[in-house]
Amino acid sequence: MSVTRRSVLEQLATASDATRQETTTIEALAATLDADEYTVESHIERLEACELARITPDGTARVTITGEELLELNTTEMVIVDAATSNSKI
Repeated sequence: MSVTRRSVLEQLATASDATRQETTTIEALAATLDADEYTVESHIERLEACELARITPDGTARVTITGEELLELNTTEMVIVDAATSNSKI
């Protein structure tokens, strides 16, 4: 099954809390999304680069307040792109 970055963000927001800093595991997210852990972890790493998620030192993850606010906009179309890299020409 193909999982989108948005669906990972939505599930991360459901399973964690930015204000209380409650986290969840990559394994739990992957199981809920019926996706492989590598794919979910890759999406979370990219969400973290955009400051929409946080990965803790113990490997768990949580949504950020920015991520929660983005989801609260409740847009029908949302595109989450990778953060610009340091060697970007922009």
